[in-house]
Formats: sequence, C-alpha cells, structure tokens
Amino acid sequence: MNAQKDQLKAAVKYAAWAVAALAVAGCTAIYKKHGYVPSEEQLAEVVVGIDTKDSVAETIGVPTASGVLNDGGYYYVSTLMRTRGAGATKPVSRSLVAISFDSRDVVSGIERYSLEDGKVIPLARRVTSSSVEDKTFLRQLLGSLGNFNPGSLLEE
Repeated sequence: MNAQKDQLKAAVKYAAWAVAALAVAGCTAIYKKHGYVPSEEQLAEVVVGIDTKDSVAETIGVPTASGVLNDGGYYYVSTLMRTRGAGATKPVSRSLVAISFDSRDVVSGIERYSLEDGKVIPLARRVTSSSVEDKTFLRQLLGSLGNFNPGSLLEE
C-alpha cells in the first residue's frame, strides 16, 4: 500500500516537471527570416556609374521590390521576426539595400538602411461612405426608376 503511494507521488512529480518543461518551451522565442539582402561582397561587385539594371539583376539577383515607376530603384529587404508564445510577432532587425538608377538605367547610388533608420508610419483606413449601406437591391432598383430619362437614349 505504501509502495503505491510512493509510485503515485513519483508520477505526480514527473507530470508536474513535464508540465513545467512544456510551459517553458512554449515561451521560447521562434525566429523567422523573410526576404533577401545581398552581402557586402556581392554589393562590392556592383560599380556605380558602370553597372546597369540588367547587370545588377544578374550579379545580385532579382530584387524583392522595385520602384513605383519603371525608372525607380531596386530594393532588397530582409526582416528577422520574433514570436514568443502566444504573443504578437515583432520585427527584431530589418535590412534594406536601395540601388538607385539614373535615366539611362545606370547605377547612380547604393544605400543601406536598418530598422533603426526607419520611421513608424501609422496606417489609417479611409473608406468612402456610400449611400447604399442600408438599402436592399430591390429598393435601389425601384428608387432609380424616377431618375431614368428615355429621351437621352434617342439623342446622339
């Protein structure tokens, strides 16, 4: 009888240790890397004033993002994200390499930025309100009957 109590106590003790170990493991940080930034050696191969967009794409690779217009630059972005348990994912480090081109598509500058160089930009959601929010399709259809002028179809 006493041996059964000892075994039960030992099982409870091991179960408590297992639960504690799982709780600690659940709080361990998980790191994920997104994107690509060329190394310093690769960037040293790009010569300002000589290389073009095509030669940069061949030397370094296709960028993760490019400028808004065709004559914009190449942007290589890499971000290291950390998640702890059920907490929100947060950026730990971010690296950005911006290669700018002139009007002849020749490299005019290479710049490197990090997370510390950036500014937090709050995103505002702006939605244009419409007058059809509370109207059903049938109510909209019947409401537009008085606004229709058949004579406008005959005029050229």
